[in-house]
Amino acid sequence: MYLTRFKYFPMIGTIKNYKMAYFSKDLMAALTGAVVAIPQCMAYALIAGLNPVYGLYTAIVSVIFGSAFGSSKHLITGPTNSSALLVASVMTGYMGHDNAYQILFLLTFLVGAIKMLFGILKFGKLITYVSHTVILGFTTGAGALIALGQLNTLLSINIKNAAQMPTTDKLYYVLTHLSETNFYALGLGLMTVAIIVICKKLNKNLPGALIGIIVPIFFIILFSLDKHGVKLTGYIPTSLPPFTMVQFNFGTIQNLFSGALSIAIIGCVEAISSAKAMSNLSRQKLDANQEFIGQGLANVASSFFQGFPGSGSFTRTAINYHSGAVTRFAGIFSGVIMALVLLFLAPFAKYIPSACLAGVMFVTAYNLVNTKEIMKVVNLGKLKPDSLAMWVTCIATILLPNLSYAIYLGIGLSIALYLKDTNKVPFKILVPSQGKDSQVIETEIESVKGKVDILIIELQGNLYFGSSEDLEDNLEALVDKSRIFILRMKHVASIDITSLNALKIFIRSVKESGGSVIVCGVRSNINSILLRANFDQDIGVGNKFMLSENEVLATSSKDLERARAVLKCSSGENVDKSMTCNILDSVSSSNRESNENRNVISF
Repeated sequence: MYLTRFKYFPMIGTIKNYKMAYFSKDLMAALTGAVVAIPQCMAYALIAGLNPVYGLYTAIVSVIFGSAFGSSKHLITGPTNSSALLVASVMTGYMGHDNAYQILFLLTFLVGAIKMLFGILKFGKLITYVSHTVILGFTTGAGALIALGQLNTLLSINIKNAAQMPTTDKLYYVLTHLSETNFYALGLGLMTVAIIVICKKLNKNLPGALIGIIVPIFFIILFSLDKHGVKLTGYIPTSLPPFTMVQFNFGTIQNLFSGALSIAIIGCVEAISSAKAMSNLSRQKLDANQEFIGQGLANVASSFFQGFPGSGSFTRTAINYHSGAVTRFAGIFSGVIMALVLLFLAPFAKYIPSACLAGVMFVTAYNLVNTKEIMKVVNLGKLKPDSLAMWVTCIATILLPNLSYAIYLGIGLSIALYLKDTNKVPFKILVPSQGKDSQVIETEIESVKGKVDILIIELQGNLYFGSSEDLEDNLEALVDKSRIFILRMKHVASIDITSLNALKIFIRSVKESGGSVIVCGVRSNINSILLRANFDQDIGVGNKFMLSENEVLATSSKDLERARAVLKCSSGENVDKSMTCNILDSVSSSNRESNENRNVISF
């Protein structure tokens, strides 16, 4: 009721169902989240090569719109490490230009528009083609890039036009200019890292990043470390995010589109992954398409208030949920709190050492490398598709000059490996044998060496053109291996004309070699396809048996009786019956008894 009535304006449903008992919980969650978000978002702006204030602008606007229009009631939208890194990659060629920030805001608008288009066109399910291992590879590579990219800031080594320089070039410059290291800045940065680690060990709820930034400020003031070459964040305007009209230019849009598309794809995956992780705990039903629209609106709104592209943050979303947030108002309140901090406490931010923000980013980079998940993928097989997709994406993220290419490469590789696997049809070969008490035991075998009286071929899944060649090859290898083939199709979900032709060729080949094919377990949806393709003319009406929920037993019995007739097991001339006939006789008898007792025995 809630999702359907207020699907496109979920805020209305929240207001209608809001209780005063929720207010205190939402407010406390918002306060906790804002404490963590402020230093994080400032640091993410630095990763993007921007002034830290743009991280706050983005966090304030995007979290309010994302919470109001998104599907999840716990997802916190704003700057993230991956989006900041992608922005830095896309904007490398533009930073330093007079209109660099106008281009940045246009990029934000494009990302938002693409996300909204994904939602409007119902692309929610398509996002599953971006596999978990691609994201894992990207985040691992991103962690390395963030750490390497912030190394010069931690050491306070000045690099001219650093925002326009590839990470590998920056690393080379740092390694060849280590003598320029400012040890005061390095000490403050390492102090921030140590404080964050200690706070996490003492109590996970402690705002380690905020404490790790505030404590060094006292050292800056007490010992005037800024006079010893320690770089500070500098002036941050005491004002709310100012409205700025986006400057649209068709040529610039064309140049930015590829980068905007990659940022939008990764942003959607990041947002949905974060929202699903919390919905598994809260039992909230999510609408991926509505979440895309909410994320899109958040970015579009940010573009008019000097924000850069953002997404759903897993860290801040988890903090929001575990801090007791009940509704989407918690996210909106956190945006309002950050706006108040910017309005009244901005003057104190100028004392924050840049090396300390770099320290926060080093911890973030370390946390991005999920060694447990990496080992899970590696343990499945080093040359398995998942492992290959992960490592290729990771290496491409680090080495390629544009991160968009790494994303597209990972997605393309995932789809290619998926298609490679799907061209193998699920195919089982079963040989029936007689067990104790007239039971029939079906033994799965890899191949048939000699010739047998009866073989069961079990097909499964979707039989489509991509797997038809494999199906035809497998069937062709069995043509002269048996007198009777039972083609079991009860697990076939769909079949196309190409795969159907492969079955027809097999049936004709078996007939030409003197054998027979019995098709069993045909579902009604499959049967309608078979009828339209004149399949009955090839198989023979008497050799095809339907399957429904109440006909499993009847189908098995008919198949067996038909097999007995083909083998002439009831003929008076066949005095010495073969073992197969004895098996069929015993199973037929068992099926008749089971039918009386309403018990199903599947053959």
